[in-house]
Amino acid sequence: MGFVNGLLVFFGFGVGCSVGVLFGYLLFIYFKPTDAVAKDVKVRPLVEYDSKSLERWRLEVPLWVKSPDYDRIDWVNSILEQMWPYLDKAICGMAKERAEPIIAENAAKYKIGSVEFKTFTLGSLPLTFHGMKVCLTDEKELIVEPSIKWAGNPNITVVVKAYGLKATIQVVDLQIFALPRITLKPLIPRFPCFAKIFVSLLDKPHIDFGLKFIGADLMAIPGLYRFAQETIKNQVASMYGWPKPLEVTIMDPSKALKKPVGILHVKVVRASNLRKKDFLGKSDPYVRLKMSDDKVPSKKTTVKHSTLNPEWNEEFKFTVTDPETQYLDLSVYDWEQVGKHDKMGTNVVHLRDLTPDETKTLTLNLLKSMDPNDPENEKPRGEIVLEAKYRPFKEEELARDVGEGADIVEKAPDGTPQGGGLLVVIVHDAQDLEGKHHTNPYVQIFFKGEGKKTKRIKKTRDPKWEEEFHFVCEEPPINEKLHVEVYSKPSKVAILSSKESLGYVDIGLADAVGNRRTNEKYDLIGSKSGRIQIELQWRPS
Repeated sequence: MGFVNGLLVFFGFGVGCSVGVLFGYLLFIYFKPTDAVAKDVKVRPLVEYDSKSLERWRLEVPLWVKSPDYDRIDWVNSILEQMWPYLDKAICGMAKERAEPIIAENAAKYKIGSVEFKTFTLGSLPLTFHGMKVCLTDEKELIVEPSIKWAGNPNITVVVKAYGLKATIQVVDLQIFALPRITLKPLIPRFPCFAKIFVSLLDKPHIDFGLKFIGADLMAIPGLYRFAQETIKNQVASMYGWPKPLEVTIMDPSKALKKPVGILHVKVVRASNLRKKDFLGKSDPYVRLKMSDDKVPSKKTTVKHSTLNPEWNEEFKFTVTDPETQYLDLSVYDWEQVGKHDKMGTNVVHLRDLTPDETKTLTLNLLKSMDPNDPENEKPRGEIVLEAKYRPFKEEELARDVGEGADIVEKAPDGTPQGGGLLVVIVHDAQDLEGKHHTNPYVQIFFKGEGKKTKRIKKTRDPKWEEEFHFVCEEPPINEKLHVEVYSKPSKVAILSSKESLGYVDIGLADAVGNRRTNEKYDLIGSKSGRIQIELQWRPS
């Protein structure tokens, strides 16, 4: 009897519960509010919102929406999201390396036992870019102004030991909103294509964080939160507020830009016992000289006719950019009125073998080639006598020349001719070039009978060269002109289409000498709309 009663009670509970759930569901459907039914979202223009609604979400609107000169860069945020775990470790590691020496120095100063990072992570939430502005200038630099917002969940725990006591300080819930200006300069033709990074803040950053000390939230203390926030803002703004930058050096600018570090003076004295090249009569020798890694044409002595023991006593100057690796390449040729000039012998002078500021007389045996395994080098080809002197620039002059204020050069480094100086010509780029048959532009520069040219760039109307050339002057070229002409060559050997001029310009050097530096765009004569940007620097001795 008891078993039957229990069974009925169980089934009565089960049936009653099921009926109750079904009845409640029906009541919910019947009395469901009509405004909960799904409907299309109505999109309203901003002008229809009231001021309070706009103010509520104004700070969340990205700058690319509010300002037309800011670009949308959501793709960067996608990349950051994927790379954030790796960036987290890299940034934290670099920050600890830089912070530890500073902490150690101040710990000894304030008699603190030790300061150690127990945990140091930026959390799982990456920073985001709400837009970016790119500023264009005529200088060799790139300026970007991103809008950065980071509401992260970092965990930075520092353990401080002092006077026998131990305390734990933890930074949590960090928020940073900032508008930095990032300048990459100077731009160079070597990866990563810039030598330094300069970072400054266009406005005071917004910084918010939680600070726990021995488990208690210090920011809950009345007045401390606002005091700490304002102090940090003002301190950061005073250190890195524009135009004060944080400078990060990527590589040595002097090596990256291959700036001149000295001048090589060479006097070609004589040659003797040259090997006869002409079957009939004597040879007509002359010497070609060129610095390694220098793309400018070779310098030549005069031709001495009908002799195998010529004397020249002619002097030349060469700009040196790397005395450890550069060398002077010299070759003796037999001049021919018709046909190719025959090479009579060659040799090199390594600058690392010269003592700075000391004239050295060199007697070099002429070789067939610079291959040490060439058996032809065993045959006598004569010898040549040179006087070489390497004059390096002073360190303080070099530091000023390649430093942050190097845009205007006050004085050339020592080593340039007294009363003269160094004329630096930088060919930046050109726009709207157009040839009749082809547009593969390159630039030729002519100054006082000396010509130099840039590399050729194929199939473009807007080439960028960024090439630098140097001319050593005995006196300031106030009354001289620089002839700059743009040419185009066909991509392949062509019979009907040969080299053609795309325009030229003659630049007076008086302004460059007087102002020490000019950087301007010039309209090309003979071109419909072509322009070229040339920078001139005068570095007097």
